[in-house]
Amino acid sequence: MSDPWDGPAGQATRSRTDRVPGQRTAGPDEPLPTGGRSAARVASRRRPGRGTRRGRPVRRGRRLLRIAGLCLAVLVLGTAGAGWWFYQHLNGNINSVPIDGKGGEEKADAFGRTPINILVMGSDGRTSKADCKLGGGCSHTGVQSGNGNADVQMVVHIAADRSNATVMSIPRDTMTRVPACKDSETGQSTSGYYGQINSALQYGPACQVATIHELTGIPIDHFVKLDFSGVVKMSDAVGGVSVCVDANVYDTYSHLKLSKGTHTLKGVAALEFVRSRHGFGDGSDLGRTVSQHIFLSAMIRKFKSAGTLTDPTAVYGLADAATKALTVDDGLGSVNKLIGLAADLNKVPTKRMTFTTMQTAPDPADSDRVVVGAGAKTLFATIAEDQSLTTGSGGKSAAASATAKATAATVPASQVAVTVENGTTITGRASAVAGALTDAGFDSATTTANAPSPATTTTLTYGTGQKGAARTAAKALGLPSSHLRQGSGTGVTLVIGSDWPSGTTYPGGTSSSAPADTGAAVSNAHAQTADEATTCAEVSRFRTVELNGVPMTPTQAYAAAGGKPDSDD
Repeated sequence: MSDPWDGPAGQATRSRTDRVPGQRTAGPDEPLPTGGRSAARVASRRRPGRGTRRGRPVRRGRRLLRIAGLCLAVLVLGTAGAGWWFYQHLNGNINSVPIDGKGGEEKADAFGRTPINILVMGSDGRTSKADCKLGGGCSHTGVQSGNGNADVQMVVHIAADRSNATVMSIPRDTMTRVPACKDSETGQSTSGYYGQINSALQYGPACQVATIHELTGIPIDHFVKLDFSGVVKMSDAVGGVSVCVDANVYDTYSHLKLSKGTHTLKGVAALEFVRSRHGFGDGSDLGRTVSQHIFLSAMIRKFKSAGTLTDPTAVYGLADAATKALTVDDGLGSVNKLIGLAADLNKVPTKRMTFTTMQTAPDPADSDRVVVGAGAKTLFATIAEDQSLTTGSGGKSAAASATAKATAATVPASQVAVTVENGTTITGRASAVAGALTDAGFDSATTTANAPSPATTTTLTYGTGQKGAARTAAKALGLPSSHLRQGSGTGVTLVIGSDWPSGTTYPGGTSSSAPADTGAAVSNAHAQTADEATTCAEVSRFRTVELNGVPMTPTQAYAAAGGKPDSDD
């Protein structure tokens, strides 16, 4: 083996007689020492590797090591600098605003773990040229200011133990009370009003959070807001989202046009899909929430799929797109906090992520609007109380199954209407108890009346085949089974006697409506889990769109618009 700086066997390439500069040697007339220390020193100078050119390669090797070390240090510092720049770049992308505790506060469980509740909002604001181009409607107004309306509202609940999650959509057409609010950024304020729930965003994200909290009773810790361009960026960053439609569809309003089957949607096509309200279901916002759940489920599966979160390029693109696309509360206003949130969500298996839509009923004052329906308050309570809607295996829990058979033991509260009669001399007793029942998810057809005569004992009378319904009501009210009576009429009638002068739980009884309530939580809530990859969005069978002024179904519109390319072309 040879060294580039040495000859064979490590011998110097120069003669040993070559003089090394600066080395003292004996001259021709100078006798060499013959012994003692001087002789030893001279002898040592003549040993191989001493007093020869062999000393220079060692110094050159050390110089190369120093150069290599310097290059490595520059590389490390450069990499660290790039990482720091990237981190600062992402933090700089994030726009955050405070919510000032308007969403309430979560309570920790027995182990000190706290659930996470996030309000996810999709704004219809045209606050940039990009949003105007994507959303339209700016031809007369131009680029708008402010927050717009929250056309998408989803409460995302992550359980305290991170074992399950629930996503509940609240339709934009819901009528409710908006509390007094003031936008900390624009200064726009309101003293409060009764109106459409999505309008609260006009007074700032904190106002939308407060409105949802007051409606549902669910503590809202955080919010995330996206605009039109945000949806485009996010769908592009993950490489597209795979969705399925059960028929040809052309929504002439959102411009979504797809043939029957599965499609991978990116960019504008993804936005058209999540915006489409005339293309799916009954053509209202209720149908749109279901298709949005299908889209989000597919996106979550894409996040969790092999390679998406391990590919540095994909992660960079996703992180850059997400931080540019989102407005969040101060509690999520850094890359580290968003990464922590993503990690918490990633712990939940897709089979234990349940998507639901708040139950609604037609607004008596406006057929184009809705109000909170039967079962909704039970769904709210299920989320607020950190109860799972799935079992450990991912199936619907026995208590939460919307299709549970109505047995003699119990039936879902949402299927039970009770006539509550006041048999006391205390005004308002029937209304108080009836209100407690509807709040617990009982049928909105529950009514009140005065009993035909005063009653000393409270009784719950049921007609033929109504024993299960009566037991559900008794369990919710804490009424002992000894107070149940079978009658000859129909339905379930509760007569409040003088033995129950106050409160909404029978004295000495214990209200235990969790099984029935949890079942009502997903009844008529379009519940599905995120692992349901084969679920297709149901195209509307109604004439919900128009083409050239002619009303038609989205499928008919697809056939009539043969010259228009599909959204995924």
